[in-house]
Amino acid sequence: MTSSASSVFETVKPASADYLTRLAASDAGRDYKGRMLEALDLRAGLSVLDAGCGPGTDLAAMAGAVAPGGTVIGVDRDPEMLDAGAARIAGLSGTELRQGDVHALPLDDAAVDRARTDRVLQHVDDPARALAEFHRVLRPGGRLVMGEPDWDTLAVDHPDPALSRAYTRHITERVVRNAAIGRQLARLATEAGFRVPEVVPVTQLFRDVRAADRVLGLERTTRRAVAAGYLTEDQATAWLDHLSHGPFLASVTLHLVVAEV
Repeated sequence: MTSSASSVFETVKPASADYLTRLAASDAGRDYKGRMLEALDLRAGLSVLDAGCGPGTDLAAMAGAVAPGGTVIGVDRDPEMLDAGAARIAGLSGTELRQGDVHALPLDDAAVDRARTDRVLQHVDDPARALAEFHRVLRPGGRLVMGEPDWDTLAVDHPDPALSRAYTRHITERVVRNAAIGRQLARLATEAGFRVPEVVPVTQLFRDVRAADRVLGLERTTRRAVAAGYLTEDQATAWLDHLSHGPFLASVTLHLVVAEV
């Protein structure tokens, strides 16, 4: 696939820690992460779990909200993520990192007052098992805040809507394991024994193609769609050329779900 659009898009996938760090610093990332922090309803002295904490981009904000006397525990299964997180929180009191998986959290029963998970459950093997673990480690009266996209809502404007639909269908069917997890969270949390008082849709809108590409990986994903048979080479070229040269607009909706024990 060759195109004059290539110079607009990233062709090399960034390292996972780098991707998550820049997502957190983007306008879209700051918006929904701020809403998640507010929904956690943190105060001094509380203990908080950040499950799937990645490179620790959110640990400092939570630690500040529970000081003095509170604790923040970041859990991730990836040693490289934990190394990045350790560098980020060096010297920050009230924080610790543990290696572990959301399917078997390295915490005792009723160990924390609050828990959050951000764009993690879309990738896990068994979201229901993860939710059962959150229920186990939260104390009575505890609160879980989850943020997950619904990739079926991904809409990219193009003069040929069939190409946009094929692109989104490829993501939902081949790229993201639990692509519709955003809409499923309230039901799964209820089935896990939580009460779900609030679900907030947050629609992320992109009008700059480069900003969108840094989140969506437009060209890399398009190449995968061609390889998987969702788009032809000619369709992919037409798709990327328009995205790079025409007025750009794309959106996707995340669901922020508040669940209580």
